[in-house]
Amino acid sequence: MPGYHARIQPIPAAMRAQMTGVSWHPGCPVGLSDLRLITLAYRGFDGRDHTGRLIANRDAAAVLVAAFRRLYAARFPVRRMEPVDRYGGDDFRSIEADNTSSFNCRAATGSTRWSNHAYGRAIDVNPIENPYVSGGTTSHPASRPYLDRSRHGRGTAYAGGVLVEAFRSIGWGWGGSWSGSVRDYQHFSFNGR
Repeated sequence: MPGYHARIQPIPAAMRAQMTGVSWHPGCPVGLSDLRLITLAYRGFDGRDHTGRLIANRDAAAVLVAAFRRLYAARFPVRRMEPVDRYGGDDFRSIEADNTSSFNCRAATGSTRWSNHAYGRAIDVNPIENPYVSGGTTSHPASRPYLDRSRHGRGTAYAGGVLVEAFRSIGWGWGGSWSGSVRDYQHFSFNGR
């Protein structure tokens, strides 16, 4: 596809050093050698091409490239795409920056068990436009206009929409379809959790 490019590689030594103690630490459920740096093209909200970087499990890298190829072809906008280390490994800060990211060795929200992000097998896409909603609200003020999920704005995830379908095509589930009082509209993962 003209304009689309992607590269998967082992994480360079300098980046490993930056990640250690930030998004990765001893005791994480995957080693740094199990992770890959994905560098790929995406369309921005400005309508232009950008190059982003994701860290993901080596067994998820190729399918993530395929999903983002579909999003690129559909001109689906992504706000920003940087490893969470850019935000000190802080998920809240990454969300506030509307950053699309994958790997972060952390517990699942509201839990003590590992998140799928800790395995590099989950991704959060446009988290401001696609908020984590619990009890009908979100922790991020900029996300409040997006609590009404009947409005299908640019960069949003909704059933049958290009974002959800791109990840469905690779077999990944969507947090927007969870049952109960929690919906994670930004979240896609290999097992749907």
